[in-house]
Amino acid sequence: MKPVFIQLQCAPGQTYAVADAIYALEIVSELYSTSGEYDLLMKVYVDASVHEDIGKFINEKISSIPGIVRTLTTLTFRAF
Repeated sequence: MKPVFIQLQCAPGQTYAVADAIYALEIVSELYSTSGEYDLLMKVYVDASVHEDIGKFINEKISSIPGIVRTLTTLTFRAF
């Protein structure tokens, strides 16, 4: 399993609703509120052995959640 970090920018006043919707999907390993340009930081694991399309995963599972304005995805390569 490969960890992928996704930052979420939410519409004003929608951060808690977005967080609740993400937890309801049971796809997130960790979810944090953050300061700065993005409101939430989530960590998900994708199955590297089947080469899951992370773009498709984000479009189908994350971007469709009401209240999300923008996402920023960081792929990981190696843990030190």
